[in-house]
Amino acid sequence: MKFSLSQLAKPYLIRPFLQFSFTRSIAMSQNQYKLVCLGNPLLDLQTNVPQEYLKKYDLKDNDAILADAKHLPIYDEILNNKDLILVAGGAAQNTARGAQYILPPHSVVYFGSVGKDVYAERLNEANAKYGLATRYQLQDDYATGKCAALIYDHHRSLVTDLAAANHFKPEHLQKPENWAIVEAATHYYVGGFHLTVSPDAIKLLGEEAAKNNKPLALNFSAPFIAQFFKDQLDSVLPYVDYVIANESEAEAYAESHDLKTKDVAEIAKHVAQLPKKNTKRPRTVIFTQGTDPTITVTQGKDGELQVETYPVKPLAKEDVVDTNGAGDAFAAGFIASLVQGKDLADAVDVGQWAAALSIQEVGPSFPFPKKEYTK
Repeated sequence: MKFSLSQLAKPYLIRPFLQFSFTRSIAMSQNQYKLVCLGNPLLDLQTNVPQEYLKKYDLKDNDAILADAKHLPIYDEILNNKDLILVAGGAAQNTARGAQYILPPHSVVYFGSVGKDVYAERLNEANAKYGLATRYQLQDDYATGKCAALIYDHHRSLVTDLAAANHFKPEHLQKPENWAIVEAATHYYVGGFHLTVSPDAIKLLGEEAAKNNKPLALNFSAPFIAQFFKDQLDSVLPYVDYVIANESEAEAYAESHDLKTKDVAEIAKHVAQLPKKNTKRPRTVIFTQGTDPTITVTQGKDGELQVETYPVKPLAKEDVVDTNGAGDAFAAGFIASLVQGKDLADAVDVGQWAAALSIQEVGPSFPFPKKEYTK
């Protein structure tokens, strides 16, 4: 029997809501979460497609977009693909799970918005495997967001229907029980996709971070963020201590800001020198380039820019299973290392290790039993 996504969300196919906790209770003080992550929770529908399918919908390799009306048939079309895999997704949620994979139990909590449906249950089940705590805002009138992850020859094209994720409100963070978690955390991480939803929520975290000299990391997440949400991005960058992006996202930033260069190091230098709210911390920019070296730029106390490059350890092509989520995994390793107090070089190395570990799995995931990082 074949079902559409809308049919799968019918109430008679949903477990009684009260039997499932969408805010996983963990038997320890909520104030012990070290890392707060904010983003758009999505259920990924991952499948292999021919290049012609991407062309049919004007999609590009290694790109991410928000779905237009013309893209909506994709979700039902791929639902019946034999190789379809449902994966708990959303870039920042992937990073949160990865960071929790590396950190001690009960270190990470994730905020986002979901519907009261089976898709949200799938997300919580996946997060529970990693020990990731969620503080979802629940939507009565919107389904949990979904992302078609279309894989072609180790390249991926992501098409996202935000749905409930698009309705996150800053007030959810400000609930006393949630704000207590925010205040007690030592680090913050935000996925750039959330700039399309609630820049005000990001600024709330940013103000808390700047006031108390806590690091906040932001991932550009996709080229379209810098291209079409330039003002929102510019409005939150003053709060950001660590900027993470790949080379395509860096180039999109340069183009949207008329920097007249495609040199990744030069773009990183520009971003590193932008004004900051918290002047006690220099901004560090981290640009990954796939298998090419990772570049970091930090503005020193004397204003001098410190530029470093970190070669990526080679991975045999036959070991590469799925590159979807590699950037999220890098961010996971990087931010987890900051929480652990590691220096920049070690944080980049752990990020590269986590990315290599993830791309040997299906979807944005990590192997079990857990593997430990070693230099």
